[in-house]
Amino acid sequence: MRVILTGGGTGGHIYPALAIAEQFKEQGIKAEFLYIGGKRGLETRIVPETKMRFETIDITGFRRRLFSLENIKTINRFIQGVKISKKLIREFKPDIVIGTGGYVCGPVVYAAAKLGIPTMVHEQNAIPGLTNLFLSSYADTVAVSFEEAISKFKRAKHVLFTGNPRATMVQHADRERGLASLGLPGDAKVVLMVGGSRGARALVEAMVQAAPLLKPKPDVHYVFVTGEIYYDEIYERIDQATDSMPNYLHVLPYIPNMPEVLAATSLVIGRAGASSLAEITSLGTPSLLIPSPNVTNNHQEANALALRKAGAAEMILERELSGATLIAHIDKIMDDEQERQRMSEAASTLGTPQSAFLLVEEIQRICGASAVTQ
Repeated sequence: MRVILTGGGTGGHIYPALAIAEQFKEQGIKAEFLYIGGKRGLETRIVPETKMRFETIDITGFRRRLFSLENIKTINRFIQGVKISKKLIREFKPDIVIGTGGYVCGPVVYAAAKLGIPTMVHEQNAIPGLTNLFLSSYADTVAVSFEEAISKFKRAKHVLFTGNPRATMVQHADRERGLASLGLPGDAKVVLMVGGSRGARALVEAMVQAAPLLKPKPDVHYVFVTGEIYYDEIYERIDQATDSMPNYLHVLPYIPNMPEVLAATSLVIGRAGASSLAEITSLGTPSLLIPSPNVTNNHQEANALALRKAGAAEMILERELSGATLIAHIDKIMDDEQERQRMSEAASTLGTPQSAFLLVEEIQRICGASAVTQ
């Protein structure tokens, strides 16, 4: 099978595509891949490391002011992107083209549809992005990570709930290795607060405020992950605020083995990005979510609300975030073992560890149906 993958801008669009490719290997399905990304996104760093063939097109999104010079340039880039995509598609001769979000998917999936190539798009968030909404009229299947998103794709031929394939990548994470990597004993209960790979200022400021308010609890260890850009500053400020770092508080710049650490975590605190939520629901980890207000369509709040509605998470809006509110929520959850268990069970019901398998199954169905009709 020959497959073109496209998705870009952020890891939330890139890693699902790579998870699909990995699932082909897991199932022993022989496939050759071409990844088409944008010239400016994280895919330019992430995808080449996989040794997958990688090509780029120049594409940007629309600005809010409809009539602007930049939007005229975007239209021209889209037209040129379609031309380049058609050239790459004709050369590669794919059986299917799969888009996982980001501006780059627009010209690539559109070009494939116009050439009569089977297509699928995957939407990670509860509120779909504009690109996927546009492509839903052309794609053979729209796969979604949240059931709440199904009703948003009114023009789609076929919508399928699969979950996020990122979930598949963490299902075998080893709890004991996660604890060992943190230097913690096997009976430790971990409260993990993550500011993101690049850090999020509001979250790391809340870490500083919360640190002196933390109360020692039996076997509970607090792990604050600042992001590398804030680490030195935040470590020093917490050290000063607590009159030397308590032995139950661990401040780290980043965690390289996040799935293993998540498997060892009793409560995770962080943003509500689709990939992160796929991981924690797959592992059945209770969460306290602080959605970023600086994302398109405020989709992280919708993601967080979906988990809260199911009883898998609690939520603090960023404008309400402080050290005191953070501690109040942490204490409420960590002091009630039965509530944590209920949250864990609710998270597990939302988890889709078979997501990548379901997507590959749908890919094979689309390609088989296409072969029959040709």
